[in-house]
Parts: sequence; structure tokens; C-alpha cells
Amino acid sequence: MSLGRTVKLNTGASIPQLGFGTWQAEPGQVEAAVYEALKAGYKHIDLAKVYGNQKEIAQAFKRAFSEGIKREDLFITSKLWNSQHRPDDVAPALDDCLAELGLDYLDLYLVHFPVAFDEQKDVHQNLFPLQEDGDVKMLDSISIVDTWRAMTKLDKKKARAVGVSNHTQEHLQALIDETGVTPAANQIERHPRLLQTEFIKWCGEKGIHITEYSAFGNNMVGEPLLIQHKTIKEIADRVGASPAQVILAWAQVGGHSVIPKSVTASRIRDNFKEIELSDDDFKKIEQIGKDEPRRFNIPYTANKPRWPVNIFNEPEEKEAPHKVIVKV
Repeated sequence: MSLGRTVKLNTGASIPQLGFGTWQAEPGQVEAAVYEALKAGYKHIDLAKVYGNQKEIAQAFKRAFSEGIKREDLFITSKLWNSQHRPDDVAPALDDCLAELGLDYLDLYLVHFPVAFDEQKDVHQNLFPLQEDGDVKMLDSISIVDTWRAMTKLDKKKARAVGVSNHTQEHLQALIDETGVTPAANQIERHPRLLQTEFIKWCGEKGIHITEYSAFGNNMVGEPLLIQHKTIKEIADRVGASPAQVILAWAQVGGHSVIPKSVTASRIRDNFKEIELSDDDFKKIEQIGKDEPRRFNIPYTANKPRWPVNIFNEPEEKEAPHKVIVKV
């Protein structure tokens, strides 16, 4: 069973540390996966408009609620997509999201990325407007501050807390400086090869909760997942746990949330069986990131269609023609 740990957001709300992610959960599989997660006891469910599966997930919620699971016992997150960044589109985007999910409110609504796409017709359905060269069409006249200001004005009955995802320290500082409102959370790529120790410490000092995605690595880039790493496997064998359970235990040290995803019922249940790590094993896992640092989720190189924008200032992004618009 899960250890049931929760932490407080800067709003005072409690967020479960162990959640369930739905990225890359295929239609036809995701309803059963989310239902299985809810029945296994997961309380924290992470969603997004762009995943394209919220209408199906709504059926899992409906079924679970009809069987006695209470909405108020869950913590549900979803995300504003890049095509919805114009301030006038933000509130309608939340309504669109809630309609897809069949819900009255979200516990947390995040700005998915600090970049805007230039869709001029249906921003809620045409999520990837393209240039003639096939790259995504960027919108540089809207800043991350413009979008964040609109997020802070959302009806708190519909979005009980607001935050961001994939934002760097520079981005977050600009949001705080320009609006006076600190995001409740920042959802970031984090795994044993991407520690981000100083950044996470800074977020903690600002009262920004960290939720971690891609905890096992990324299966889009042709490299082995971290559950196959020799250090992780050695620890798992020694403590009698799965490699996934070892990584999920590491991920929560420091009070962070982590959102593993699976559509396999047995893995969904296994990931919910939590273990505790010794200090020595925690340090061994941290050493992976010191020896083999790697960010996987770089939209300029990893995504198709390509996003022609430098988000994280990684070497692979330096040639990108666009950058994050902090202020207009």
C-alpha cells in the first residue's frame, strides 16, 4: 500500500506525494488505467488538455464515483495548453477542460509550458498550428506574465490552485515579480539523471511545490529507461522491491510529488506499494545524476512537430529561433 504521504501547497491545500500520470496513455486504454488507479487507492491524478484523453478519463471518474469514491477525496490536476495562452482564452480553456472531464473544479490548474502557439481559430481544438516549414507556429506577442496574470484571475471555485509546468527559475521569478502571485506548483522533468538540486531548493524557499514527471526517464529518445540502470536494479534486488518502487521512493525525498504512468494493471498496483530508502541508497541514486546528467524532454529536438523555441537553455536548443517571452 501507499504510505499516503501528503504535503501542503502555499494555498493550504494538501497534495498527495504519489500520484498517477496519464501522458502517453492511449485512448482505449486510459479509462481502464485511471479506473484501476482509483480502485488501487491513488488520490492524485495528473491530466492535461494536450494528452487528448480527458473525455475518456471522464468515464473512469464517473464509474469510480458511482461506486463510492468521492470527488472531494481526490486531487485532480490538469493543464492549460500552449494554444490557449492569450489572456482572453484562459478562462474559456478552463471551462473546456472541466467540460471534457465532467467535473465542477480542478484542485490544481497549470500552465503546461512557458511558450505560446499562434492558433487564431479554435484554440481549444487546433492545438498545433504549423508554419509552412512544418514547425509549430510560435506566438511571441504574448508573454508568460500575460498568461500567468490571467491564471491568477480564474474563478477559485473552478481552479482551487494555479501553478505552472516546465518553468525555469528565471521564468518563475518574472511571474512573481510582475504579479505578486507565487505559483502553487511547478511540474518539471526530474529523474535520477536530472537532479536539479539547486533549482528545487530555490523553489522550496519560494513555497513552490515540485511535482516530477518522467521519473523513469523517457521512452521517446531511444535510451533505456532508468528502471534498467544497474545502480537502481542493485538497490531493488537488495531491498526486495521493484526498480520502479526504488525510483519513486527517491523521487519523494524532500516532499515532492511524483506521477508515474502505466496502463498495465499489475504495474499500477505495484507502483502504489511504497518503500523507504536508506540514506546510503539515496546517495547512490543521486550519484547517477552527477555522473550521467541528461534532460530528455527538449521540445526543439524531441518533439514532432518541432517547437522552434529555446526553453531550458540546453546546448541542443541554442540554435532555436525563438525564446521564452518573459515580458513584452
